[in-house]
Amino acid sequence: YQYLRKYKRGEDLDCFLFNPETTEGTEKECLKLLLEFCGRHNPSWTELSNFTHFLNFQLSKCEKSIFCSSVVGRDFQGF
Repeated sequence: YQYLRKYKRGEDLDCFLFNPETTEGTEKECLKLLLEFCGRHNPSWTELSNFTHFLNFQLSKCEKSIFCSSVVGRDFQGF
């Protein structure tokens, strides 16, 4: 949700790292964003769950990747 919220606002995600301690927005706002970005019209709870698990997995891998680190980011901004 934190990534989707910042992405929708047009904020820079290059230096952002997920923080499970941070609470942003409301449950209603979270559900609205998930429905918007899920890519399915009227998704089931299973589809939303699969979407969030997949997105979480991909973003976790991205945060740990050397290719998405600040070291590479200095030379290849936005990479």
